[in-house]
Amino acid sequence: MLNFFRRNKSKNTETPKSYYPEYWERYEALFDNEPELDLQTNRFVVLDTETTGFDYNLDRVLCIGAVEIVNRKINVSNTFETYIRQEHFNEKTVKIHGILKHERIVTFTEDEAIQQFLEYVGNAIIVAHHARFDMTMINEMLKRKGLPVLKNKVLDTVNLYRATRIKSNFIQYDKPYTLDEIAENYILDVSDRHTAAGDALITALIFLKTTAILSNKKKLTLAKMFKL
Repeated sequence: MLNFFRRNKSKNTETPKSYYPEYWERYEALFDNEPELDLQTNRFVVLDTETTGFDYNLDRVLCIGAVEIVNRKINVSNTFETYIRQEHFNEKTVKIHGILKHERIVTFTEDEAIQQFLEYVGNAIIVAHHARFDMTMINEMLKRKGLPVLKNKVLDTVNLYRATRIKSNFIQYDKPYTLDEIAENYILDVSDRHTAAGDALITALIFLKTTAILSNKKKLTLAKMFKL
Protein backbone atom coordinates (compact mmCIF):
# COMPACT_ATOMS: atom_id res chain seq x y z
CA MET A 1 0.00 0.00 0.00
CA LEU A 2 2.84 2.39 0.78
CA ASN A 3 4.23 1.82 -2.71
CA PHE A 4 0.86 2.82 -4.17
CA PHE A 5 1.00 6.20 -2.49
CA ARG A 6 4.57 6.81 -3.57
CA ARG A 7 3.96 5.78 -7.17
CA ASN A 8 1.11 8.26 -7.38
CA LYS A 9 3.24 11.19 -6.29
CA SER A 10 3.11 13.85 -9.02
CA LYS A 11 6.60 15.18 -9.66
CA ASN A 12 5.29 18.00 -11.84
CA THR A 13 3.24 19.59 -9.07
CA GLU A 14 5.82 19.45 -6.28
CA THR A 15 7.71 22.47 -5.10
CA PRO A 16 11.52 22.15 -5.33
CA LYS A 17 12.78 20.82 -2.00
CA SER A 18 14.74 23.99 -1.20
CA TYR A 19 11.42 25.89 -1.17
CA TYR A 20 9.50 23.58 1.15
CA PRO A 21 8.08 25.42 4.19
CA GLU A 22 9.78 24.99 7.55
CA TYR A 23 6.93 22.91 8.98
CA TRP A 24 7.45 20.31 6.24
CA GLU A 25 11.21 20.23 6.81
CA ARG A 26 10.64 19.67 10.54
CA TYR A 27 8.23 16.83 9.76
CA GLU A 28 10.56 15.25 7.19
CA ALA A 29 13.54 15.38 9.57
CA LEU A 30 11.71 13.10 12.00
CA PHE A 31 12.24 10.19 9.59
CA ASP A 32 16.03 10.40 9.56
CA ASN A 33 16.32 7.81 12.34
CA GLU A 34 13.17 5.70 12.41
CA PRO A 35 12.75 3.25 15.32
CA GLU A 36 12.51 -0.50 14.83
CA LEU A 37 9.04 -1.86 14.19
CA ASP A 38 7.50 -3.01 17.45
CA LEU A 39 3.88 -3.08 18.59
CA GLN A 40 4.82 -2.18 22.14
CA THR A 41 7.21 0.71 21.58
CA ASN A 42 6.09 2.34 18.32
CA ARG A 43 3.73 5.30 18.41
CA PHE A 44 0.56 4.90 16.34
CA VAL A 45 -1.83 7.61 15.16
CA VAL A 46 -5.25 6.28 14.25
CA LEU A 47 -7.10 8.68 11.97
CA ASP A 48 -10.31 9.23 10.09
CA THR A 49 -11.42 11.92 7.66
CA GLU A 50 -14.86 13.33 6.92
CA THR A 51 -15.07 14.63 3.37
CA THR A 52 -17.44 16.42 0.99
CA GLY A 53 -17.58 13.27 -1.15
CA PHE A 54 -15.50 10.47 -2.60
CA ASP A 55 -13.91 12.08 -5.66
CA TYR A 56 -10.18 12.51 -5.00
CA ASN A 57 -9.90 15.45 -7.41
CA LEU A 58 -13.11 17.37 -6.74
CA ASP A 59 -13.91 16.69 -3.09
CA ARG A 60 -12.21 18.07 -0.01
CA VAL A 61 -11.50 17.03 3.58
CA LEU A 62 -13.94 18.63 6.02
CA CYS A 63 -12.41 17.26 9.20
CA ILE A 64 -9.50 15.14 10.38
CA GLY A 65 -9.84 13.28 13.66
CA ALA A 66 -7.12 11.19 15.27
CA VAL A 67 -6.17 9.42 18.47
CA GLU A 68 -2.76 8.33 19.69
CA ILE A 69 -1.76 4.84 20.80
CA VAL A 70 1.35 4.53 22.95
CA ASN A 71 2.44 1.37 24.76
CA ARG A 72 -0.64 -0.44 23.39
CA LYS A 73 -2.96 2.04 25.13
CA ILE A 74 -5.15 4.81 23.69
CA ASN A 75 -3.90 8.13 25.02
CA VAL A 76 -7.16 10.04 25.45
CA SER A 77 -5.28 13.07 26.77
CA ASN A 78 -3.68 13.64 23.35
CA THR A 79 -6.35 13.52 20.65
CA PHE A 80 -6.56 15.54 17.45
CA GLU A 81 -9.47 17.13 15.61
CA THR A 82 -9.43 19.96 13.09
CA TYR A 83 -12.19 21.36 10.88
CA ILE A 84 -11.24 22.81 7.51
CA ARG A 85 -12.82 25.91 5.99
CA GLN A 86 -14.61 25.05 2.76
CA GLU A 87 -15.15 26.69 -0.58
CA HIS A 88 -16.53 23.47 -2.11
CA PHE A 89 -19.45 21.94 -0.24
CA ASN A 90 -21.66 18.95 -0.99
CA GLU A 91 -25.01 19.13 0.83
CA LYS A 92 -25.76 15.51 -0.07
CA THR A 93 -23.05 14.26 2.32
CA VAL A 94 -24.28 16.25 5.35
CA LYS A 95 -26.56 13.38 6.40
CA ILE A 96 -23.45 11.18 6.65
CA HIS A 97 -20.94 13.41 8.47
CA GLY A 98 -23.35 15.92 10.05
CA ILE A 99 -21.06 18.91 9.43
CA LEU A 100 -23.14 21.86 8.24
CA LYS A 101 -21.68 24.60 6.05
CA HIS A 102 -22.58 27.39 8.48
CA GLU A 103 -22.26 25.43 11.72
CA ARG A 104 -20.62 27.41 14.51
CA ILE A 105 -17.35 25.56 14.82
CA VAL A 106 -13.81 26.85 14.67
CA THR A 107 -12.40 26.19 11.21
CA PHE A 108 -8.93 26.53 9.72
CA THR A 109 -7.57 26.99 6.24
CA GLU A 110 -6.31 23.90 4.50
CA ASP A 111 -2.73 25.10 4.96
CA GLU A 112 -3.25 25.63 8.71
CA ALA A 113 -4.87 22.20 9.04
CA ILE A 114 -1.95 20.57 7.24
CA GLN A 115 0.53 22.20 9.61
CA GLN A 116 -1.48 21.11 12.65
CA PHE A 117 -1.80 17.55 11.40
CA LEU A 118 1.89 17.15 10.50
CA GLU A 119 2.89 18.44 13.93
CA TYR A 120 0.54 15.93 15.58
CA VAL A 121 1.27 12.86 13.48
CA GLY A 122 5.07 13.25 13.40
CA ASN A 123 6.75 10.00 12.34
CA ALA A 124 4.09 7.78 13.93
CA ILE A 125 2.70 4.76 12.13
CA ILE A 126 -0.68 5.75 10.69
CA VAL A 127 -3.66 3.43 11.16
CA ALA A 128 -6.95 3.84 9.30
CA HIS A 129 -9.96 1.85 8.13
CA HIS A 130 -9.90 1.56 4.33
CA ALA A 131 -6.72 3.61 4.64
CA ARG A 132 -6.27 4.20 0.92
CA PHE A 133 -9.15 6.68 0.89
CA ASP A 134 -8.06 8.73 3.91
CA MET A 135 -4.41 8.76 2.88
CA THR A 136 -5.21 9.80 -0.68
CA MET A 137 -7.48 12.64 0.48
CA ILE A 138 -4.77 13.96 2.82
CA ASN A 139 -2.08 13.53 0.17
CA GLU A 140 -4.25 15.54 -2.23
CA MET A 141 -4.27 18.33 0.36
CA LEU A 142 -0.47 18.21 0.43
CA LYS A 143 -0.24 18.15 -3.36
CA ARG A 144 -2.32 21.32 -3.62
CA LYS A 145 0.35 23.00 -1.49
CA GLY A 146 3.17 21.66 -3.68
CA LEU A 147 4.28 19.18 -1.02
CA PRO A 148 5.20 15.47 -1.29
CA VAL A 149 2.99 12.70 0.08
CA LEU A 150 3.07 11.63 3.71
CA LYS A 151 6.17 9.65 4.68
CA ASN A 152 4.52 7.63 7.45
CA LYS A 153 4.11 3.86 7.32
CA VAL A 154 0.44 2.85 7.09
CA LEU A 155 -1.64 -0.03 8.44
CA ASP A 156 -5.19 -0.73 7.32
CA THR A 157 -7.54 -2.26 9.90
CA VAL A 158 -9.48 -3.98 7.10
CA ASN A 159 -6.39 -6.03 6.22
CA LEU A 160 -5.68 -6.73 9.89
CA TYR A 161 -9.24 -7.90 10.51
CA ARG A 162 -9.22 -10.15 7.43
CA ALA A 163 -6.05 -11.80 8.72
CA THR A 164 -7.80 -12.73 11.99
CA ARG A 165 -10.58 -14.56 10.16
CA ILE A 166 -10.54 -18.33 9.75
CA LYS A 167 -9.88 -19.24 6.14
CA SER A 168 -12.84 -21.19 4.85
CA ASN A 169 -14.80 -21.69 1.64
CA PHE A 170 -17.80 -20.32 3.53
CA ILE A 171 -16.11 -17.01 4.36
CA GLN A 172 -15.50 -14.29 1.78
CA TYR A 173 -11.93 -13.44 2.72
CA ASP A 174 -11.63 -10.33 0.53
CA LYS A 175 -14.93 -8.83 1.71
CA PRO A 176 -14.65 -5.01 2.14
CA TYR A 177 -15.65 -5.01 5.81
CA THR A 178 -17.25 -1.80 7.04
CA LEU A 179 -16.39 -0.20 10.35
CA ASP A 180 -19.90 -1.00 11.59
CA GLU A 181 -19.58 -4.69 10.75
CA ILE A 182 -16.32 -5.12 12.65
CA ALA A 183 -17.49 -2.97 15.56
CA GLU A 184 -20.62 -5.12 15.85
CA ASN A 185 -18.54 -8.30 15.83
CA TYR A 186 -16.34 -6.92 18.62
CA ILE A 187 -19.36 -5.46 20.49
CA LEU A 188 -18.05 -1.88 20.35
CA ASP A 189 -20.11 1.23 21.04
CA VAL A 190 -20.78 3.06 17.75
CA SER A 191 -22.77 6.00 19.12
CA ASP A 192 -20.13 8.44 17.79
CA ARG A 193 -20.08 7.00 14.24
CA HIS A 194 -19.67 9.38 11.31
CA THR A 195 -17.64 11.92 13.23
CA ALA A 196 -13.94 11.89 12.44
CA ALA A 197 -12.92 11.69 16.09
CA GLY A 198 -15.53 9.04 16.89
CA ASP A 199 -14.59 6.85 13.94
CA ALA A 200 -10.90 7.23 14.79
CA LEU A 201 -11.59 5.96 18.33
CA ILE A 202 -13.57 2.96 17.06
CA THR A 203 -10.78 2.20 14.58
CA ALA A 204 -8.23 2.42 17.40
CA LEU A 205 -10.16 -0.15 19.44
CA ILE A 206 -10.35 -2.45 16.41
CA PHE A 207 -6.61 -2.01 15.84
CA LEU A 208 -5.79 -3.03 19.42
CA LYS A 209 -8.09 -6.05 19.21
CA THR A 210 -6.87 -7.31 15.83
CA THR A 211 -3.17 -6.82 16.52
CA ALA A 212 -3.53 -8.62 19.86
CA ILE A 213 -5.10 -11.59 18.08
CA LEU A 214 -2.47 -11.61 15.33
CA SER A 215 0.51 -11.32 17.66
CA ASN A 216 -0.74 -13.77 20.30
CA LYS A 217 -2.43 -16.47 18.23
CA LYS A 218 -0.73 -16.18 14.87
CA LYS A 219 2.65 -14.95 16.12
CA LEU A 220 2.72 -12.13 13.57
CA THR A 221 5.18 -9.33 14.22
CA LEU A 222 4.48 -5.72 13.32
CA ALA A 223 6.82 -6.02 10.36
CA LYS A 224 4.81 -8.97 9.03
CA MET A 225 1.55 -7.10 9.51
CA PHE A 226 2.64 -4.55 6.94
CA LYS A 227 2.79 -7.37 4.39
CA LEU A 228 -0.82 -8.50 4.88
